[in-house]
Amino acid sequence: MENDQEKILSSLLGEVKGATIHGYSDVRIKNIILDSRKVLPGSLFVALRGTQTDGHQYIGTATDLGASAILCEELPENPREDVTYVEVEDSAAAMGLIAAAFYGHPSSKVKLVGVTGTNGKTSVATFLFQLFRALGYRCGLLSTVQNQIEDEIIPSTHTTPDAVALNALIAQMAARKCSHVFMEVSSHSVAQHRITGLQFAGGIFTNITHDHLDFHKTFDNYIKAKKGFFDALPKSAFALVNVDDRRGSVMVQNTKARIETYSLQTLATFKGKIISDTLAGMHMEINQREVWFRVIGRFNAYNLLSVYGAAVLLGEKEEEVLTELSNLKSPPGRFEQFHSADRIVGIVDYAHTPDALENVLETITHLRHGNEQVITIVGCGGNRDAEKRPKMAEIACKYSNKVILTSDNPRYEDPNDILEQMRKGVPPLDYKKTTVIADRREAIFKAGLEASPEDIILVAGKGHENYQEIKGVKHHFDDKEVLLEVFAKRRGN
Repeated sequence: MENDQEKILSSLLGEVKGATIHGYSDVRIKNIILDSRKVLPGSLFVALRGTQTDGHQYIGTATDLGASAILCEELPENPREDVTYVEVEDSAAAMGLIAAAFYGHPSSKVKLVGVTGTNGKTSVATFLFQLFRALGYRCGLLSTVQNQIEDEIIPSTHTTPDAVALNALIAQMAARKCSHVFMEVSSHSVAQHRITGLQFAGGIFTNITHDHLDFHKTFDNYIKAKKGFFDALPKSAFALVNVDDRRGSVMVQNTKARIETYSLQTLATFKGKIISDTLAGMHMEINQREVWFRVIGRFNAYNLLSVYGAAVLLGEKEEEVLTELSNLKSPPGRFEQFHSADRIVGIVDYAHTPDALENVLETITHLRHGNEQVITIVGCGGNRDAEKRPKMAEIACKYSNKVILTSDNPRYEDPNDILEQMRKGVPPLDYKKTTVIADRREAIFKAGLEASPEDIILVAGKGHENYQEIKGVKHHFDDKEVLLEVFAKRRGN
């Protein structure tokens, strides 16, 4: 995405510490590019050291295509005299600051609230977006499911876009008079400096469990990445944390922001209590006010509490917030319910970590009222943290009458290898109730056709995703579509 105004390179480097400029600093920059193939005359090419490739290898390509300037950590062997090189210690960190300056520091023109944690980020960010629109504000959303400016949906490829795309999106939102922007902040985005240079009005911590160890290598590194978001918050911001998570206090121990808390179990700024929870809705008490919500489940009780707290901290009236919150629906693929003509309940949920799967299955267990069976279909993604695979199968068996282990997004792994690792988590006593079907469509059809009226089918892992990634290719696949197809087939029989 390009800015419609050129900027002088020196004007973009004000906040970049320790930069050494080789060449003229008054060159005009038309855009900031990370992919050397997309360089145009007047581009600033950023040489990033990525997990797969090193952008420094492509500096020559970028200059051949007309780049005016190069941002790099190491000069090429034969630098060109007609190109300016900006040498920095960390290209990613510098890029965040430069991108913010290039787009006119757009995050300072809106109230930007970031949501981080292992589970609940999408729900909380989406609920905030829905809530503030209902309260009459123009809003932007940056989430795993989609990016959105008011009613316009912009497809999402990462939980958090790169720093250039992110600032460009927020600049669009500010130009379209959005007053609030709500975004998911992934651990990757903190570690890779995608959010460096952004000015947050507040940050929310949901919870933390094992995830993304394929990237962070250790759980400690994962925690540090999440904590890094709160470490960088300014004094003017709020840091709202779930104190029922034992690492909630760790997240904010070095923050300069104002610390506020929410809880279902202990004293907190925003205290909640579940009075009743059914498939029809949830009755809660929040700060001594009783409210009925359309969304259900203990995990959503936490989500709602954090949204309520953030809205109040942003200056909204408590009664108005609770009134609008009671009308909200779950985001796509988050405990999304479907019902067959003969009363089978299908639930599609994005749960792809052990903790998230357990939360969803515990909720389903509490909602059962008779002899209905719980049938769980679950898989694990390829080229991701393999430690959680047996745990996912074990949890599915613990809470389900029948379990079907199937393929998720195998990516570049053999689905059967992933399933074999999952099988190791199945307790011997649960062998009989567990089936392995690599074909996800076939797995959903088996569950849907064998279920009896009142049974509950959980299709876990992919949620809102409408594709299955195999060997680098994304094939169309939507759990909801397949589930509705099998329900229609039941009706026809």
